[in-house]
Amino acid sequence: MALAPTRDRTAGRPPSPTPSRGFWSSTLGKKTVMAVSGLIMLGYLVAHVAGNLKVFFGPEEFNAYGHWLRVMGAPVLHHEWALWLVRIVLVAAVVAHAVSAYQLSRRDLKARPTAYVHRRGRASYATRTMRWGGIVLALFIVWHVLDLTTGTVHPGGFEEGKPYQNVVDTFSTWYGNVVYIVAMLAVGLHVRHGFWSAAQTLGVGNARRERLLRALANTLALVLTAGFVSVPVAVMTGVVS
Repeated sequence: MALAPTRDRTAGRPPSPTPSRGFWSSTLGKKTVMAVSGLIMLGYLVAHVAGNLKVFFGPEEFNAYGHWLRVMGAPVLHHEWALWLVRIVLVAAVVAHAVSAYQLSRRDLKARPTAYVHRRGRASYATRTMRWGGIVLALFIVWHVLDLTTGTVHPGGFEEGKPYQNVVDTFSTWYGNVVYIVAMLAVGLHVRHGFWSAAQTLGVGNARRERLLRALANTLALVLTAGFVSVPVAVMTGVVS
């Protein structure tokens, strides 16, 4: 006697979900990379503004700080090894942040090819601020390196090993002040929104911590902006000369 055909248990079932495309390919992965790289850059900004404020203690103090950056880690590390390590990590963070931000932006646009009839004012404003702020900061980083690191576009006679005089030269020009101050305002806006977004992405934020995180984001943005802007203002007013 012939056996009854067995029922295909897979018939009628929806197709199995596609396997994970990997951490980087996922939206959450890109947001996580963006958050972590942003926090690395934030840590650098905090250290950088602390170092910049040494300019108020005079040329000897500031130049000594510039020299220490090149010999930190000695005698274990050779001259400038630690500084280059910091630069490599920072460049990697900047590239990862920019690439993930760009790809998330493109993915968002593809997901909604037609504009919303009623825009969410607060969300769209924050998004536009972050995008344009990121572009402004990317251009500023190039200018800043060419000005005070390589001396390529430095307005005065760039002197290797004399960062105090180089800073005074840069902020003795109107365009040096304008470029720097505009960029630092962009930094403040970027930090204010970016810190909050990073906290949400990494799962730190919740309803109970919302007020604390917003206050911390605002404080960081204000302190960093004020600290960076104080240097060109001090040069313009003759406090640093």
